[in-house]
Amino acid sequence: MVYNNIANFVAEKVVSYHFKRWYLITKRCMAQERLNELYEQWMALQPLTEAQQYSLSKRFTIEYNYNSNHIEGNTLTYGQTELLLMFGVVSGQGHLHDFTEMKASQVGLEMMSQAVKEGNLPMTQHFIRTLHQTLLREDYTVYRNLPGGQQTSYVIHAGQYKTRPNSVITRYGDRFEYASPEETPALMTDLVNWYNEVELSGKYSVVELAALFHYRYIRIHPFEDGNGRIARLMVNYIMARHGWPMIVVRSRKKQEYLEALHKADLVVGPVPSDGAHASLTKIKHFVKYFTKLVEDELIYNIAFVDNKDENVWWYDGEKIVFRSPNASKILSILRTNPFITYAKLSEEVGINVSAIQKLLDGMTEKGYIQRRETDNSWHVMASSVITPSV
Repeated sequence: MVYNNIANFVAEKVVSYHFKRWYLITKRCMAQERLNELYEQWMALQPLTEAQQYSLSKRFTIEYNYNSNHIEGNTLTYGQTELLLMFGVVSGQGHLHDFTEMKASQVGLEMMSQAVKEGNLPMTQHFIRTLHQTLLREDYTVYRNLPGGQQTSYVIHAGQYKTRPNSVITRYGDRFEYASPEETPALMTDLVNWYNEVELSGKYSVVELAALFHYRYIRIHPFEDGNGRIARLMVNYIMARHGWPMIVVRSRKKQEYLEALHKADLVVGPVPSDGAHASLTKIKHFVKYFTKLVEDELIYNIAFVDNKDENVWWYDGEKIVFRSPNASKILSILRTNPFITYAKLSEEVGINVSAIQKLLDGMTEKGYIQRRETDNSWHVMASSVITPSV
């Protein structure tokens, strides 16, 4: 009798294990299917027209640089980022460091994109360190005030692996240690060699490969600063070299990003070398997050490019829902006539000046438009795929 009970218990556990395994595999396959369907929809829209390519490239340039740097504490607004990167204009309040950092970020993005165009050359540590050198530009000293009132300092090295330990305090109050300076070179060698090997083998889908590289890289944290920005650049390097659209990790969703990494950390454990060699199965929480991120980006790109309605506008990854149809009309007018007066705008839209002012104030507050201080002209940050001639 006891034997039968034990046998039944074991049988139930075996069935439960196999069911869970089947369920997880099925979910993974379904997620991959959805991605493949979206990717096919995206490829069916190729080749893009010149206007579509321009709009998409402009939109990605601004959104990627703004969000990737904003996550790390850069204070430039979306509008300041666009004016700086598209027109070379420094506007509004802001630290000089933030403007310089944003321009360096764009140079890094261009360098990465150029590397993709040069063909399927193997990934190298030299390439990663060069990207880091480009982002940071030069060595600099960081000063810290100690609890006793004393000051300490250390040097951040551009393009070189860390020379001092680094860690992070999680939002749960725990200190999480990354790889030590001594083990970093060997772990980076493992990472790059692993990537080159599995890329050729086709063991993982592109999305799985990018997610796993990102996680392993972050667990090493090879540099003293700029690791998150390099991780997001390298993810897009992997996506683009396999013909997939590049992605943007939105600053407004930073906590989702960090939480997905944290959940993976809990499964993988605190040992840095374990994280640097983590399996796809152990980082399933991050893979799920990353898969959804790629899905959302594909949906956004498809909707953005496929849209033919000139009244549909987009801002930082989202379609704008206007309460008043006049708002869309105002954006179209401002884009073609940035020096228009309130009176003329009122005449063209067909509403009084007070209503025009209210709509302009609302769109300015949300970041859709910005008025230049130098000449009082309007600049439209919201975008639609239908653009002026380029």
